[in-house]
Amino acid sequence: MRIVYLWDADYPWDVRTEKICSFLARSGGEVTIVARNRAWLPLVEERNEGVVRRMPPSRWLGRSIDDVLSFPAFFNPRWIRHLDRSVRLAQPDVLIVRDLPLGPTAVWVGRRRRVPVVLDMAENYPAMIAAIWNAGRQRWFDAMVRFPAAVARVERWTLPRVDEVLVVVEESKDRLVRIGVPAERISIVSNTPPRDRALTPGAAPVGSAGRALRLVYLGLLEIHRGVSELLSAIAVLRDRGHSIRLTVIGDGRDEAEFHRLAERLRLSPPTLTFTGRLPNDAALRAVAQADVGVVPHHADESWNSTIPNKLFDYMAAGLAVVSSDAAPCRRIVTETGSGRIFRSGDSTDLARAIEELLPDDVRSTCGRSGRAAILGYYNWENDCARLQSALERAAARTSLNARAISATAVRSPSREM
Repeated sequence: MRIVYLWDADYPWDVRTEKICSFLARSGGEVTIVARNRAWLPLVEERNEGVVRRMPPSRWLGRSIDDVLSFPAFFNPRWIRHLDRSVRLAQPDVLIVRDLPLGPTAVWVGRRRRVPVVLDMAENYPAMIAAIWNAGRQRWFDAMVRFPAAVARVERWTLPRVDEVLVVVEESKDRLVRIGVPAERISIVSNTPPRDRALTPGAAPVGSAGRALRLVYLGLLEIHRGVSELLSAIAVLRDRGHSIRLTVIGDGRDEAEFHRLAERLRLSPPTLTFTGRLPNDAALRAVAQADVGVVPHHADESWNSTIPNKLFDYMAAGLAVVSSDAAPCRRIVTETGSGRIFRSGDSTDLARAIEELLPDDVRSTCGRSGRAAILGYYNWENDCARLQSALERAAARTSLNARAISATAVRSPSREM
């Protein structure tokens, strides 16, 4: 199968894009990754996961203007030309578009080139944009092209016009069914790790007697992800006399805000360490050194219908998990017995949940349960099987439509004569 995967940022790197494209390439597929090019990298690059085709930069405009003019808006003519040319060269059986910003672009090009379109809905994009606005963290370009009502309209236009939708969790599928997407056109392809990652012994020894309890947060640093409440909970635990160490791995639009909060709370190394963004392998090694992984996301519409990679990364590493009561995380942590749940937005209750994991035997039981869940069900191998079926359905549906059109074309001349 020939696949074009449309990714709206620079590549490398994105974990989900690489996972999907690597699987398809290993399965014998010919994969083209269509990407932005803010860094002015080579236009074509061959990688293990596929051929990357990057947007040609307008060097004569300079980097700043070229950056603005390559913004991933569905009506941007540069993206339409870039995708159309890439599809014409690759002649794919299926076009996959990652998330909503370029969904209409993919639909237009797919129709023109008679290629089925699959929407890879890694998150509830309208709800995510609404969460950013609700937190007052929108930027100038958000007001131009990413305000919540407009994004919701784009979703309503796009969903009926794609052939298949990939979602990351059951709650996301339920949302789409409620708004009218046929269930048979929705497949769950989650953010799970490969099974063999759960087979690797964790680097962190069981037993915290005589040393600090080590916690980790991995992910973007944004208000709606609950990092403020996590820092406040660490301050509460410190004031209660507990020996705690928190490592925060990642960056994001609100990073400076969290550094200022840490100063106000008098949190500094070794109690709190910000590592910044790390390469994925290094980030996973740092996760494996912890005792507890934290998912503090707010239980809003966005996080009630998506699932973060970090939950499964923690479980695969054998960490006990502390999560907010956002619906998907609450369901998975509860059903697998992999950790504790706290009330979203409540730093005191988050501190309580962490305290429940202080005993070594409790953490050990949660860690074993999480790993067992990865080995048994929440693994990339299971998700790949559903991904393959969804792509085959999309390709077959378009093939049937093409044969029907061809048959009509054969019959119509006799009627006209």
